[in-house]
Amino acid sequence: MIGIALAGLRLRWRSFVGTFLALAFGSALIAGMGQVLATTVTAPDRAPQRYAAYPVVVAPHDTLTVPTWRGGESQPLAVSPGLPADVVAALPAGRVDRIIPAQFADGPPGAGAYSGIARPWALAPALLSGRAPAAADEVATSGAPLGARIRIVTGDGIRSYTVSGTVKEGLFFTDATAAQLRPQVDAIVVDGDAERVRAAVGDRARVLTGDDRARLDPGRTADARARNNANTIVGIALGFAAFVAIFVVASTFAFAVGQRRQEFALLRAGGALPGQVRRLVYWEALAVALVAAAIGALAGPALAPALLDLLRERGMAPGWVHTISPARWPMWTAFGTGVTVALLGAVTAAWRAGRVRPGEALRETVVESRTMPPARWVAGVLTLGTALVTMAVTAFDDPASATNRKSYMPVVMLLIVAAGLLAPALVAVVARRLGGAAPRGTGLLLAVRNVTASARRTAAVAAPVLVTVGLAASLLIASDLTDEAKNVLRARPAHADFLVLPDGHGLDRELVAGLRGVPGIDVTFSAETTVYTLEGDTALVRRDAAEADDVPAGGIKVAGDWGLRAGDTARLWLADGSEARLRVLEVLPPGSAVDAYLPASAGTLPSVAYVRLRPGTDPAAATAALRAAADGHRARAVTREAWLAAARQGQGSASRLGLLVVLGIVLAYTTLAMVNTLLMAAPDRAGERRSLGLLGASRRQVLAWTAVETLVTVALGVLLGVVVAVVAVAGLWTTLLGVAGAVTVSVPWATLGAVTGGTALIAVTAALVGATDRATDRKPRRS
Repeated sequence: MIGIALAGLRLRWRSFVGTFLALAFGSALIAGMGQVLATTVTAPDRAPQRYAAYPVVVAPHDTLTVPTWRGGESQPLAVSPGLPADVVAALPAGRVDRIIPAQFADGPPGAGAYSGIARPWALAPALLSGRAPAAADEVATSGAPLGARIRIVTGDGIRSYTVSGTVKEGLFFTDATAAQLRPQVDAIVVDGDAERVRAAVGDRARVLTGDDRARLDPGRTADARARNNANTIVGIALGFAAFVAIFVVASTFAFAVGQRRQEFALLRAGGALPGQVRRLVYWEALAVALVAAAIGALAGPALAPALLDLLRERGMAPGWVHTISPARWPMWTAFGTGVTVALLGAVTAAWRAGRVRPGEALRETVVESRTMPPARWVAGVLTLGTALVTMAVTAFDDPASATNRKSYMPVVMLLIVAAGLLAPALVAVVARRLGGAAPRGTGLLLAVRNVTASARRTAAVAAPVLVTVGLAASLLIASDLTDEAKNVLRARPAHADFLVLPDGHGLDRELVAGLRGVPGIDVTFSAETTVYTLEGDTALVRRDAAEADDVPAGGIKVAGDWGLRAGDTARLWLADGSEARLRVLEVLPPGSAVDAYLPASAGTLPSVAYVRLRPGTDPAAATAALRAAADGHRARAVTREAWLAAARQGQGSASRLGLLVVLGIVLAYTTLAMVNTLLMAAPDRAGERRSLGLLGASRRQVLAWTAVETLVTVALGVLLGVVVAVVAVAGLWTTLLGVAGAVTVSVPWATLGAVTGGTALIAVTAALVGATDRATDRKPRRS
């Protein structure tokens, strides 16, 4: 069988070109993306930045550990608790560091960015000019001339300072002023021996040396997010690449087997057993896959640098990683995946080939006796049922999860697989409907009748169109739908006419007092925070929360999944790890923007102010008063509508970029599959084209008929793709209805129109190329 398989490949190489390119392309993608994944996973963390000049740093513990019956459960703290006073007293020779939110009221005085953080003079670099700040109203900074008076916004408000010295970068107060602005000690740097420092500190704090000092860098969280974004994008793209590759290979092999039924029947008549015929198909798939996967696996790593640069430029990959990992496992994984995909894609085709009966060798032509075999019906209906049940379970049991883009992708894939399995039956039904509406005596009627008579062949061409349109429409519309739902949830607490938002770390206390004094308004302040709860006395869960000044002291409003009722006592841990027990005042409705609302704490700066106009207040006068109050405090007053519009415009994320990458991969695959299927089918249609010529049709008319038939087939694929998108989006919209209400559905008509038009143009071009191949017309195959 191996020899027969290789001989068959030489004779019918055109039938396997599409499969070869699909496997090579898929293997190259897997190898290239796997190389990026290996790079981002294994790349070392960024070298220490903030404390690079200090050998030993003492910092507070950054983990909350809660004892449970299974042992200690831990979560990273959202806010540093500061060093205990006894640790500070134990290190008299150390230099105290305080991380002070501070911004220039009129913008940074020099060129370049400013981090928004000030520190004590004890941690300042060498002076470039001038002297160290000595008085409470003196600072050292970069960019401002000596003696200049600059206004600085801290948590207390706006103050004016004199520049006594200049440094290369940063802003530094006197140690005493820094202690006033931030009493909490965030770290102590020590020049002594690390072991002696550990002996003095004990287990009351962390003693960091070497690369461990990077744990205290301000960009640590952003670095972790960038690494996670890169892994997420690559993971999603790899999953869809494998999914679409199997889809393409399976449809290509199924179409090829349908063309070769007489050949397989001759083998059966010559004594070949069904198992031998099946093995022949597997050997052909394996032979193609070995070469294609090897080429793709070897070429794929060359894609890794460009892909990593693309992600890094958009902030979706660690910015300090520039060298691609030399790991070899992505190449071996790509090779193995390519071979496995080919064999999986050939399973159904091999099964069909083994069922060919010897008597079919005597037929003059192959007529589709049955559009859909029972096994395909069962598989299609089960897949569709699984998709619908999954949608129903999500809608009733966990509707809030629908706001996560990744949650609906499996449902979309199941719907597309179901539509692909049921495509021959659906194509036959829709084509018959179209045939009844087509004008008599036209080329359109002939094209529709041809499409109806060859439902399997039509489905093989329509399936790639279905995947392209269905996936593009489903993912793009659903992505916008979930973004809009998030906006609705984000806006729920904002029952306000205006919002006052900081441009930095929070609204300072002076601004808060000023806003409270604006006449004709009611203002509520809120600050983002984090709380931790135990679920079932076993799992420590981190939850998003908000501190609001309209929540009375000792009370809390919680989400329904806390399992508490009004009047119960909630046990929780605050963002700095301190334990609290608060009385439940209210259970929040489903889809709340956060999991809890707590009383405002004295040391926290509000992150937003919600302003409502009292009846009779002049909006123009209120706007002017709000803007005057915020002037110089690095804050801005915006209308609720403007805030929502800005939120919508700023929704560029890793998931969105990953979605575009996925759609690009799908488009490449499906275009390849469609072109390959049309070119494979062209020789089988040579007899039809000659018959039309004998009946008097000109060459141009034959080509026009070919184009019309192709457009009808593409239209059927588009229609099935639209049905998939409608079902997927309707299910998601219904699920979100219970979370965010009736969310507006936005359809990207321009993008979908471009995808559909491009697909139709490529399909017609491929069909015309096949129809004008005179070499195949002179050597028609009997089917």
